[in-house]
This record gives sequence, C-alpha cells and structure tokens, in this order.
Amino acid sequence: MFQLGKTIVSEDIIQKDFVCNLSACKGACCIDGDAGAPLDEDEVKILHDIYPKVKPFLRAEGIEAIERQGTSIVTEFGDFETPLINGADCAYVIFDDKKTALCGIEEAYNQGEIDWKKPVSCHLYPIRIKNYTEFSAVNYDKWEICDDACTLGKELQVPVYKFVKQALIRKFGEDWYMELEKIAATFKK
Repeated sequence: MFQLGKTIVSEDIIQKDFVCNLSACKGACCIDGDAGAPLDEDEVKILHDIYPKVKPFLRAEGIEAIERQGTSIVTEFGDFETPLINGADCAYVIFDDKKTALCGIEEAYNQGEIDWKKPVSCHLYPIRIKNYTEFSAVNYDKWEICDDACTLGKELQVPVYKFVKQALIRKFGEDWYMELEKIAATFKK
C-alpha cells in the first residue's frame, strides 16, 4: 500500500494486469454477486433524474425492480447501491444478441440520450473504493469471474490502473492520476 493524496492505494493496481474480456465472461460482474453496484451519494440524484431517459433502454424486469425499489436503494449499512432484479442482476442490466450483459445506463449514454456514462464504481471495476473519514482506500477486487480478464491483461501487458485510467481520472482527477503514473514508474524499476 502507498499513500497518494487522501488515498491509500493497493500496489495490486500497479502490479496486476487486467483487460475486460466480455466475450469470455459475458458481463458476469453485472449479474453475479449479492449486491448492486455501489453508488456515491451524488449519483443517487443523478440516477433519479436520468431514469426517464434510461428507462426505454431497460428490460421489463429491470423497470419493474426500479419502479418497486427506486432508482437506488440504501443498504442496511447505510450505503447506496443500484437495485437488483430478484436478488441477482443489476436492474440496469440489458443483454445483447450474444447474451452478454451490458449497462442500460451506458447504452443511453452511447446513444446520446444522457451525458453520464454509468456509476463510477462500475466504470472503475475491478478497482473498489472504500471511503473512510480521513482517506479513501483504493483496492483491486480479485474475483474469479474475471480470470479471463486477468489472462488477457497479462497477454496485452495492461496493468489495472491503465485499464481504468479514465475512471480513475473521473474519480480523483488528472493530477492524482499523473502522480499514480510516476509511482508506477518507480515500481517497475
């Protein structure tokens, strides 16, 4: 671990390789697990506001889950997440013709209907952020469903932090990312 500004960063994001391999995993991270995507507090309002424009891109089951639970939920620990369909798929998940899970929010963004790509936690994956009073922990989330992404990342020699560059800049800013690159360069020596 190392400190960068008000973050404590796992060395794994520099040392591990990762490139999503949707053709292999079929977007399993959006349909497996027992929780929705973590949301920042400001994203709760954004989801509420953009829902009418995202709704046409969603599946009937997702619409039903959102309209029953809300565009976001509060967990028993007071954290915000996206709602789930029957405790499984994220309510915002859609599928392409190859049965690959995609994000309905991102599809609305790609079609120019909204100007918000998706929750930053999804954009950052496989990095997870845990906020504390004085700092944020930036960790690599190793999940076996992403083994093919690790293999592809190793083949292409793309470290996690480079794979999620735009998301890290979105979350922490350009200056933070440039400092991270400097630190990564010293690790490689």
